[in-house]
Amino acid sequence: MPVRKSILRVCIILATVFASVAAAQNTRAARKPDVAYVPTTNAAVEAMLRLADVTSSDTVYDLGCGDGRIVIAAAKLRGARGVGIDINPVRISESRANAKKAGVGKRVRFEENDVFEADIHEATVVTLFLLPELNLKLLPKLLQDLKPGTRIVSNTFDMGDWQAAKEVTVGDPDEKGHPFSHRLYLWIVPPPKVN
Repeated sequence: MPVRKSILRVCIILATVFASVAAAQNTRAARKPDVAYVPTTNAAVEAMLRLADVTSSDTVYDLGCGDGRIVIAAAKLRGARGVGIDINPVRISESRANAKKAGVGKRVRFEENDVFEADIHEATVVTLFLLPELNLKLLPKLLQDLKPGTRIVSNTFDMGDWQAAKEVTVGDPDEKGHPFSHRLYLWIVPPPKVN
């Protein structure tokens, strides 16, 4: 009997350890994020929503959503629905907490996912604050998955040869200590090319 109880205790301890390890692994990103987290300024968030002309009939997807501020603002200021996608589970938890605090939890959702693999076809507006090479890598997916007329707004970085339909400047681009969130770009997804 004592041996059986000892074995049972060891099994319980091992099961607890394995469960803890599995839980810890679930809070790690599926892979290392492609960019460091740099939040979009509040002024740029509002300007991005204006640039895309976001309304209550829109569904705004923020690819690399960080703390969720863009989709939260879209819901709170424009009445839109929003989906934030980020590969970092810490950012997703932070986004969900921020949405709850802002009172828009029913209008937005946050998904831990790779932006290159996420289902984005329901978006009417997509926002980005990624590096230029990531914008270019993402461009084929955007053009394939999004409906014609979908607006894409990028903070700071363009899409190479794809000319923006509109560009705006927010604040002073020469501001010391904050080189980002000053230049914003808007593209409209075109109809598919007919061969």
